[in-house]
Amino acid sequence: MHPLDPVSPAILSRVMKPARYTGHEWNSVVKDPSEVTVSFVLAMPDVYEVGMSNLGLKILYQVLNNRPDTFAERVYAPWVDMEAEMRNAGIGLYTLETKRPVAECDIIGFSLQYELSYSNVLNMLELAGISLLAEERDEAQPLVVCGGPCTFNAEPMADFVDLFILGEAEEVIDEVAAVIAAWKQAGKPEGKTGILKQLAKLQGIYVPSFYDVDYTSDGRANALRPRVPEAKPVITKRVIQDLDQVMFATKPIVPFIEIVHDRIMLELFRGCTRGCRFCQAGVLYRPVRERKMETLINYVQELIDNTGYNEISLVSLSSADYSCLSNLITELTTRFKQQGVSVSLPSLRIDSFSIDLAKQVQQVRKSGLTFAPEAGTQRLRDVINKGVTEADLTEAVSAAFRSGWSTIKLYFMIGLPTETDEDVAGIAGVAQRVADLYKQIKGRKGAKVTVSVSSFVPKPHTAFQWFGQNSVEEIERKQRLLRSLIKDRSISLSWHDARTSFLEGAFSRGDRRLGKVILRAWQNGAKFDGWSEHFKYNVWMEAFAAEGIDPAFYASRDRDQDEYLPWEHLSSGVAKSFLAREWQASRQEALTPDCRRELCRACGVCQELGVKVVDWGQA
Repeated sequence: MHPLDPVSPAILSRVMKPARYTGHEWNSVVKDPSEVTVSFVLAMPDVYEVGMSNLGLKILYQVLNNRPDTFAERVYAPWVDMEAEMRNAGIGLYTLETKRPVAECDIIGFSLQYELSYSNVLNMLELAGISLLAEERDEAQPLVVCGGPCTFNAEPMADFVDLFILGEAEEVIDEVAAVIAAWKQAGKPEGKTGILKQLAKLQGIYVPSFYDVDYTSDGRANALRPRVPEAKPVITKRVIQDLDQVMFATKPIVPFIEIVHDRIMLELFRGCTRGCRFCQAGVLYRPVRERKMETLINYVQELIDNTGYNEISLVSLSSADYSCLSNLITELTTRFKQQGVSVSLPSLRIDSFSIDLAKQVQQVRKSGLTFAPEAGTQRLRDVINKGVTEADLTEAVSAAFRSGWSTIKLYFMIGLPTETDEDVAGIAGVAQRVADLYKQIKGRKGAKVTVSVSSFVPKPHTAFQWFGQNSVEEIERKQRLLRSLIKDRSISLSWHDARTSFLEGAFSRGDRRLGKVILRAWQNGAKFDGWSEHFKYNVWMEAFAAEGIDPAFYASRDRDQDEYLPWEHLSSGVAKSFLAREWQASRQEALTPDCRRELCRACGVCQELGVKVVDWGQA
């Protein structure tokens, strides 16, 4: 047993996947805590395999550890077996690198990727011995910071978090570390309030304790008022202007066990302006900024040298939209094929060009193809601004079958705005036509068509943020309808639990009062809510009832366009007026073209943030 290890081999022998808790992986960074000024803990409120797959945390780990005065260590949510062992043995949450208690560090930063991780944040804080409520923590306890997409409606977690980082963190995390270092070296003037005031001056930093919220008589959030001069009325996201000039995760930690994304993750660009009206990421990460092809190839060489991985996954919101993609894939496969390195695209555009790309990327290793029509009818695809037709899908799938593929995965959503039963039935129709195409082209059966159906959740900062979500009962009825319509044995159907989507909807559009619900649900046993075997719907509904809050008020209620929204003060740079125009366009089933290739649609982000689209294909 390592002298710093709080966990004995006996404990590790009793838990699943003990390598989740041991550290010492290849490329992990270990510094002497006595030789640094600022100690960060980067946390994911989920298991090791999920946390280790998060590209943002990989990048921040490298950025922070590149600073001589800072170290960044990692912690993930212990699985339930390990948590029980830790509690029985009186072991607090510890970092993987030096095994020091998380509570002894200066700042713990959680990545909030989805709403159902909120209870795990509380569980990890309590396991670390850190006070759950921000108002109860002084400068002797770590600052709790959250980043990730959920921070664009930070209000449900405001009671527990000292500061939120909005947007891309590579630059601002450096600034945060410098401010904390200077504050510590100056003797921590004004204590915790002093450091929060200094941090609140940085663009992209939201300190919720510096604001009061007003509510109307019928329970709607009405206004947010700053209480100190440092608190800005509107907090605008951080955005990286030139991705070629910031650090990338070229030396990621290589795990001892298989993780979710156990391969090289190559981020081609950020942003997507295709404008799907349900898509929050397409708004939050605007504008499109591409990396140069030469930069990407250099990254790949470094990553192969530093990790030994033999698969490169091209990860961006719509990787097939990278303007130099064909040339990049040709270069990658030519250069690295001899080393047995393959390239993969997570999903493809629905056009025949994608099949040529698929042939290129699957020279080394062939797998199924994934397409996302999203809706079962053209009318509904126009409502959501998907911009593809069934003819596009037919052409792409036909090309795939002719080229030797037989396995196709199709992604759809149910519960979208204006959806009818005819639209739901259309999903089954599309799947059947894909299966029939194989028989027409090959003269025999043999296609394997997987239909994956998620439930629509209205998200802040999207054109559908005003739309009320379908009830659990309605989603389940639509799921039964769809299941009854799929009779071909070559088509398999999977769907999301409607109850988890309902809870996600409540927190997605919730306000600060939901903190009481989160706390109570966690106290009553809620954790790992994103894992079906641990999701306790009744615990959540009882917590809402006990606090006198109706979750449908947040999830299912249509909002007026002039209603104050709880996230008004958190700006993605995209104007509310633009989103309102898109909402009106959806009701008229009108398409909005991609501004990257056509006229600017005045969403406001380039002008508001002073950042330009970077498209090397147009250069």
